[in-house]
Amino acid sequence: MNYDRYINPAIAAVPPSGIRRFFDMASTMKDAISLGVGEPDFKTPYHIRNAAINSIVDGETQYTANRGLPELRREISLYLNGRFGIQYRPEDQILVTIGASEAIDIALRTLLSPGDEALVPEPSYVSYAPGVIFAGGTPVGVPTREEHSFRLQPEDLEACITPRTKLLILPYPNNPTGGIMEKEDLEAIAPVIRKHQLIVLSDEIYAELVYDGRRHVSVASIQDLYPLVVTINGFSKAFAMTGWRVGYVCGAPELVSVMNKIHQYSIMCAPRQGQIAAYEALKTGRENNYEDVERMRESYDQRRRLMVSAFRGMGLSCFEPYGAFYVFPSIAKTGLTSEEFCSRLLKEKNVAAVPGNAFGSCGEGFIRCCYATAVDKLNIALDRIAGFVAENT
Repeated sequence: MNYDRYINPAIAAVPPSGIRRFFDMASTMKDAISLGVGEPDFKTPYHIRNAAINSIVDGETQYTANRGLPELRREISLYLNGRFGIQYRPEDQILVTIGASEAIDIALRTLLSPGDEALVPEPSYVSYAPGVIFAGGTPVGVPTREEHSFRLQPEDLEACITPRTKLLILPYPNNPTGGIMEKEDLEAIAPVIRKHQLIVLSDEIYAELVYDGRRHVSVASIQDLYPLVVTINGFSKAFAMTGWRVGYVCGAPELVSVMNKIHQYSIMCAPRQGQIAAYEALKTGRENNYEDVERMRESYDQRRRLMVSAFRGMGLSCFEPYGAFYVFPSIAKTGLTSEEFCSRLLKEKNVAAVPGNAFGSCGEGFIRCCYATAVDKLNIALDRIAGFVAENT
């Protein structure tokens, strides 16, 4: 039977994730090392796991309120204010979601109507442009460049705005590049945002993973932009809680109320045990100065420096990433496309990386390597990559 006439053509036209493709290929190969999927190699800290276990033993297995456990929303409010200086009321400005992914989805569906354009800096996470399409909007890529450390430039932003532009996705710290936007960078694009009254969807899932003495600055903390910002965050990356699927979205009550409408009809609520674990992560983190997060961040920082040094030692251009847990070296000197490089690297050296063009056309000529992997495996992978580069330059 031909199902083509039943399937939404806009969704059918969206290609599969370039990240998962190489990960799935590597998973079938003996001795392959994957630098593909962005997942912490740490286990969720024991006290967080134990809180969820105890809740199951105690029979806490019911639905929660649609917006999430009140105590979790209070902790999220305290966390965002204490760590990043942004204030959101737990009662009507915070909604707990199934990971940051659901938060992005319901925010886009709330904000976009058919014909609306959403600006997506490139390179950036593979889900943004498809999410815009699924919401009925049109994604418009905004280029970022290595010479600017992949930071969004105001002139590039302005050049992409049309009368149909409604929303800017701001994905910093950035996946795949590891680039960050510091306060002066945000202040440079602020006049463009104000001029066009753009809603800013700020994905801050890597906010805790910033290095070299720097700190994440939320765009919601920039003077008078706060009403225009929808802030998205979660527990997957900084707290090593990918499988728990807990995130949250914050913003103006009027916007969060509509997002909650989508959430309650399609999801009901995030799983109770995940919310209990997230509450424990924030409450104990606040009491212990987030020592779990700091321990993991320090380990990532060591691996970050190892990766940058190794790629530069191969003769590849590799700007220094100050956020997330990825490096984004240029492979232009090999003469291979990003797809050719990664396909051959996997087949010939058993190392999986992600081609840069999976994150937008600006990513061509680069590869993404995740360093949330054990150091011994990183060293083996880097030796294999060095051999491959030497053979192709």
